[in-house]
Amino acid sequence: MISSAVGLITRGHRIASGQHRDIRFPKGTLAMQSPFFKQNGFDITRFFKGTLNISLQNFNFKLGQPRYFFPHIKWSDDLPSENFSFYQCSLTMNKHSTIYESFVYWPHPSTKPDFKQDPSVLEVIAPFIQEAQYGCEIIITADSANINFSSNI
Repeated sequence: MISSAVGLITRGHRIASGQHRDIRFPKGTLAMQSPFFKQNGFDITRFFKGTLNISLQNFNFKLGQPRYFFPHIKWSDDLPSENFSFYQCSLTMNKHSTIYESFVYWPHPSTKPDFKQDPSVLEVIAPFIQEAQYGCEIIITADSANINFSSNI
């Protein structure tokens, strides 16, 4: 069964892309984490080197079965090991027909030491999407066994 939600693209911490200018992550956290994911079987180099933050204020979501799960990844000398899950999904910009195969990027909050995420926001790794701008509506779709969305209004 397919589940979907409409969200708004929102600004994140800008750490994943390296635009935050944190000296611990000069090219961004995704660039530093990518080799660890690749050696464990998930090559993220086809995706934009940052996350797309999707605010789902009008929806609840429940994460189910991830496509990839990587426990105890020690990707930085400055931080403890983290657990990461990736949930397969697709994105469509509202009023556009192009479907972007993507993944929800989920550093487990229990092992993520910094940069806490708003619980109504999903971080997604996706190909570069030209139309994606802050405040734009975006549709996220997934198999309900992976991510189940439900309206909260």
